[in-house]
Amino acid sequence: MISLAFQRRTAWASLAAGLLCLAGAAPLLAQTAAGGHPPVVVGRREATRLLVNQVAPEYPPLARVNYIQGQVRVEVLVSREGRVAQAHVLQGHPLLAAAALRAVRRWLYRPFVTASGPATFLTTVNLKFILRSKKLDQVPLQPEADLRRQVKPPEVLTGRVDPGCASSVHLRVLLNDDGQVIDTQPLKGSPSQFEEAQKAVEQWTFHPARWGTLPVPWYLEVDVPVADPAVCTTAADPEGQ
Repeated sequence: MISLAFQRRTAWASLAAGLLCLAGAAPLLAQTAAGGHPPVVVGRREATRLLVNQVAPEYPPLARVNYIQGQVRVEVLVSREGRVAQAHVLQGHPLLAAAALRAVRRWLYRPFVTASGPATFLTTVNLKFILRSKKLDQVPLQPEADLRRQVKPPEVLTGRVDPGCASSVHLRVLLNDDGQVIDTQPLKGSPSQFEEAQKAVEQWTFHPARWGTLPVPWYLEVDVPVADPAVCTTAADPEGQ
């Protein structure tokens, strides 16, 4: 799965209280580790000390040309072997977020060892994209808004199949410049349906966003139909008999 399983929101809240403060973004919850045990929540500073291979993200040329800079915050689930099992963008411009994900998924950590042995752990990383230019007076006042006006958003080509008696989950998807889903974030719907919706939207096909004739990574919000047993029961027996 490209993104972390969102339905464990309550479990994450109890684990991460006092450790992770994610302003402006709802924290996404970690998957249960092998054996049914939740991952250990590790602070950014401690996780950084475990890094053995930190691949630097490439600054997207289109972001440079359009003066796009800023921070991308990524939630990372690391396996007991120290490999990035999952990475999910919590915050960041789509051009920068796509570059950040490509880099972070190649990072390697030393295993996080507890009293009972190596453990899966969850942490966040911040990647900063900063333009260093002597011509600061040439930087537009609202570069992100200027770029947004020039970009034609992505389009759904195939998807939205209604399985019958379905409810929907509202997702924000991050598409790469090939129109492939590389990350998802549930925004509205039943938490019990989030994972199914995320898997479903990965099978959809999209026309990527375009800046002129150039395809670019971009966000798109979609409603994903998911079979709902409660709705199906009501449809089959509208009087509840």
